Amino acid sequence: MQQTRRNLLSTSAAAIAAGLAGCNAVGEDSGTDGNASTGSGESTGTPTADPTDTEPASVDVSAETALAAEWNVMRARLHDAVTLGRIGQNAAAASLVGDVFARFERATGEFGAHEGLEATSEELYESFEGNLETARSAFEEGATDEAIGAIDGAGDDLLAAQQERTSDAVADAFTLFVVGSRVRNIDAVAAAGATDAAATVGERVVADFERIPAHDTLESAGEENYEAFEGALGDAVEAANSGDAAAVHEAALSSSSAIVGAAYELVPEAVAGVGHLSLMGAVGFDAEMAGNVGGPGLGLAHAAGLDGYRARVRDAAWLYEAGDTEAAKAAAQSIFQHFEGARAHEALEEADHDAYETFEHEGLESLVSAIENGDDAAVDDAVTAVHDGLTSGIDTLAGEDAPVLESGFFRARLGDARERYGRGEREVAATTAESLFARFEQNEAEFHETLESTSEDLYHSFEEEHLTALPDAFRAGDDEAVDTHLTGAMDTLVEFEATAGSTPVASAAAATYMTGRACDAGVLATLGSTDRAETVASDAFAYFEAGANGFHEAVESASEDRYHAFEEALGSVRTAATGDADAYDAATTFADEATAAVYAVVESGGSAGTNSGDAGIGLSTLVSDVFATFENARVHEILEEGDHEAYETFESALSDYVSALDGGEGVDTATERFAQATRNAAFAVAGAIDEAPEISGGESGGENGGGGESDLQGGPNVVEGVPEDADHVVTMNAVSYDPVELTVSAGDTVAWEWAAGEGHTVTAYEAEMPDGATYWASGGFESEEAARSGWENGEGVVQSGQSYVHTFETTGTHEYFCVPHEAAGMTGTVTVE
Repeated sequence: MQQTRRNLLSTSAAAIAAGLAGCNAVGEDSGTDGNASTGSGESTGTPTADPTDTEPASVDVSAETALAAEWNVMRARLHDAVTLGRIGQNAAAASLVGDVFARFERATGEFGAHEGLEATSEELYESFEGNLETARSAFEEGATDEAIGAIDGAGDDLLAAQQERTSDAVADAFTLFVVGSRVRNIDAVAAAGATDAAATVGERVVADFERIPAHDTLESAGEENYEAFEGALGDAVEAANSGDAAAVHEAALSSSSAIVGAAYELVPEAVAGVGHLSLMGAVGFDAEMAGNVGGPGLGLAHAAGLDGYRARVRDAAWLYEAGDTEAAKAAAQSIFQHFEGARAHEALEEADHDAYETFEHEGLESLVSAIENGDDAAVDDAVTAVHDGLTSGIDTLAGEDAPVLESGFFRARLGDARERYGRGEREVAATTAESLFARFEQNEAEFHETLESTSEDLYHSFEEEHLTALPDAFRAGDDEAVDTHLTGAMDTLVEFEATAGSTPVASAAAATYMTGRACDAGVLATLGSTDRAETVASDAFAYFEAGANGFHEAVESASEDRYHAFEEALGSVRTAATGDADAYDAATTFADEATAAVYAVVESGGSAGTNSGDAGIGLSTLVSDVFATFENARVHEILEEGDHEAYETFESALSDYVSALDGGEGVDTATERFAQATRNAAFAVAGAIDEAPEISGGESGGENGGGGESDLQGGPNVVEGVPEDADHVVTMNAVSYDPVELTVSAGDTVAWEWAAGEGHTVTAYEAEMPDGATYWASGGFESEEAARSGWENGEGVVQSGQSYVHTFETTGTHEYFCVPHEAAGMTGTVTVE
């Protein structure tokens, strides 16, 4: 049977090699895959031992081994970028390479990856950095083959350094773990819902494995491990082709387990343990890699959240036009508040930084200010900036699914037009329809061309029969024509969404439409049209109960709890519309649930353009199985005996990472802590914990910096942790202080503790301070102007693991705010008695 499997894999390898001619296959094989050359003319040390001789090689284990393991995680992560590039996700691949580069730059110390490589060989160091720069730029430009060639070179550099700092035997064993990480990439892509892409990734692994020295290294470790690896790898590919993500997961675990067993046959136990930890670290990053898959997978869910914001920002403009500036400001701030803690926040920032800046700073922040200042033109400009930034981000994250999300947005805006018309605002309704026609003609988000290519009949019905007729119908006050053309346009778009997208994509569009309608109900109730608000909310509920293009069944199937929370939130909008509760607040709660429902649908295994099959795998499962593997691994006992503190830190970080992925909050901080804990666990297993780099409290940096070696500074009274003598503690969440209002006695000390989100400040409003009070702010600034300028220079920032401490002596009310999140309403008061 195994011989048959071997023949099958060999045949597959030959077929794929032929099919990938011209795709830099030779370069890829000679680089990070394990590798025919080192890039410096040295041999990889292909095993010369008799294949039946499985006595571990006689090699030393030391801090050098742990350093080599740091490089091994980087080799594996570079393959994550190759995986993304191979399945057409160049933007995500570029971001990942940028993250590897940023982490490398921050890895200081004698046995940190950066200084360790530079000390090993200036030539390898310069080549490695140059290759990373080339790879990132090439991915950004869409030159996938060039990018992969540069990644091959970077892998060669790290492999050569591993050989020089350890031995050929250790480097060969560590290369097996890189192969194991590639197998787990098949699992990661399938877990993101992209089983078709996972099959492509798996077939590439099969083809490469048959041709690289790692093949002979594994074979030298014994027939049992070799056949177990090869057989399970074939099963993983077969399961991916069948769309069975759960089976892919089990097969990938079995295949990588055989790699681990082989390593223990080839090198001493401690060396194999260090290598196994490098594999665990690499798999930990796989959840991040899979989450960055644009289009299918989480990219769709991120984009759906942004699409909801596109609909909601119009509510702020509507309320402003109606003269309710406080409600308008609250509507704008509600978007800001949700976005700061949203999973889409970092995804947008990494995928399209310009879009992120346009949306958050030129758009949302400016919108809040414009509303406060009563500047009509500035409000219009800010709404346009929000729309443009979000549209660009949605294009990047959703890829080919962006036109379907655009359809959901169009339906939400047509709903707006219906309500404005119903309130007698004929010109506003007509202008709304005309703006949609203009966006359609401009082919925003490729919507025009995609609708036309999907169905000529749908295209003509939507544009020529209905959309072009709406402005005149609105202006004429022709109720029958308005109803006919609105209904016709809506029905056409619903049919397009069902035809052009899979159930998860159609669900994402439905979520945008329902978010728009729920928020319409909230606005109507705020403006006093409670009966109409209740009707709109009821219609949205009926639409969902009728199926909503499969959204209803998809949510219920994905998560019973999420389904009930979604329906309860939608019902609350209807109840609030005619009751005493804040209807718009209820609508924003529902909007949050709608976004969460899309994430649940995507993470349950379904995705656009993929053969999702019986998935049943979420991204947290990838890391959960690291935990399960560790509990039964030989390295578990070695680590616990080697350094109990490192063992406890590793298990705690691993547990927190799983929880963060399950909850969808604090993932970046948890990822970074796990990465550092895994690195230091390797030093402990190598018997060199005293040489391990320090574990910092920062978050991952990505391309734009940040992390443990952040350029952001706290300044006076910003301390690690919370002082024991603090009389009161205020928690700083993503965009809020808790409690918002605090009463203390003169002489009391207050500590503001970072709890979530990005860095915060605690900055007093100078004009609102009690007479005689000395100005106070994190960073020790002497004025509000200096504090605001300080933030721009990265000063006065309270970050993860820190708190700002201040003792109040002057009675009265002290008002304060967070500089970066002031526009989102992050303000507070301290009353001193």
